[in-house]
Amino acid sequence: MTALLEAKELCAGYAGVEIVRGVSLYVEPGEVVALLGANGAGKTTTLLALAGELKPLGGQVFWKGSSATTPLYRRSRNGLAYVTEERSIFPKLTARQNLAVCRADIDKATELFPELAPLMSRTAGLLSGGEQQMLTLGRALARPTDLLLADELSLGLAPMTVGRLLRAVRAAADRGIGALLVEQHVHRVLEIADRVYLLRHGAVEFTGTAAEARANIDEIQATYLTKEQADS
Repeated sequence: MTALLEAKELCAGYAGVEIVRGVSLYVEPGEVVALLGANGAGKTTTLLALAGELKPLGGQVFWKGSSATTPLYRRSRNGLAYVTEERSIFPKLTARQNLAVCRADIDKATELFPELAPLMSRTAGLLSGGEQQMLTLGRALARPTDLLLADELSLGLAPMTVGRLLRAVRAAADRGIGALLVEQHVHRVLEIADRVYLLRHGAVEFTGTAAEARANIDEIQATYLTKEQADS
């Protein structure tokens, strides 16, 4: 099976300074891959380079089997969705308009998140943080999407909302979408992930199945993560 997204010896950073060094990873259709690491490990930098928002300093990125050099907006037209850690809503538009402006299927979005159905006429800026993130993720998954890149979907949200978001990602993967998630709630994401990459100081230090990561969570916590991350 051809990977949707693949990085080979990826190096990326800012102003010529490498933050990420020699990262190789891949995401196939229908799987959820977790990208873990302590704060400052290079997770967001990796996502930016994979998405086309940051030009790599070295290595290669492949999108659907071809070398990827185009910017994010072009990859988005070809099935890539990127959800940043900041709420990416249009606050002055209604929830319905937020979906429409990205040509998302409103029925599909409300099927993923029934909580949004009675909120379609509400101004998005007046939604709660959890509702805004459901709207953001629903918008990403309710359009022709092959791959989801998501940076800290759960940031600042209640546990119940975190569960709803992660279950929606798993359901999307079960329908064939690939997903690469940076996530602070380590135990939560390992429940729905298939595989794991763990970054330390900008390099991959551990890779394996989610089951292997769960079995070695104490070692991973002690070596690579803050206690808060491993306990989440």
